[in-house]
Amino acid sequence: MRTAGASLTESGRYLARSVVQSLRLMVGMPDYDAYLSHMERTHPDREPMSYEAFFRERLEARYGSGKGRCC
Repeated sequence: MRTAGASLTESGRYLARSVVQSLRLMVGMPDYDAYLSHMERTHPDREPMSYEAFFRERLEARYGSGKGRCC
């Protein structure tokens, strides 16, 4: 049987993870854990990128190849 304290603790952890994920999405920080979950679910035959490669790829996708833009 679950105790009320354990349920409250789990709810707090879920809330904290949700808030952190939302804040990261707001500022454009990529979510590596979500990427790993996606790869496991939809592409189990493919090797996921390392964190460093993932982060570099996301920065490239967001900001381009470093070429200047006027705006």
